[in-house]
Amino acid sequence: QVQLVESGGGLVQPGGSLRLSCAASGRIFSINSMGWYRQASGKERQLVALITMSGSTNYADSVKGRSPISRDNAKNTVYLQMNSLKPEDTAVYYCNAILRPHYGDTLRHYWGQGTQVTISS
Repeated sequence: QVQLVESGGGLVQPGGSLRLSCAASGRIFSINSMGWYRQASGKERQLVALITMSGSTNYADSVKGRSPISRDNAKNTVYLQMNSLKPEDTAVYYCNAILRPHYGDTLRHYWGQGTQVTISS
């Protein structure tokens, strides 16, 4: 089984910063990419940022330039440094990993349990 364990959410004032972490563990043969999605109340889940294990990145326009994503391949961990936070960043943030649990498996999506990020004064 594969587990994604998230940490780092919380309540922050506008303009503040948060760092989200997500560690993948369990039966993992190879990871293609890891990333973060968010879902605000009443809205669909949307990509925030993702990074491949070779270092290529993709960002939502809303966070581009203020929320760099990084990874530690040795630890199967991805980080999202969120800066200049705005009330509209408030959402549940979900970690996502696209990986092969075993050699020869097709790529599969796995999700964390979600962590609440609230931006409010």
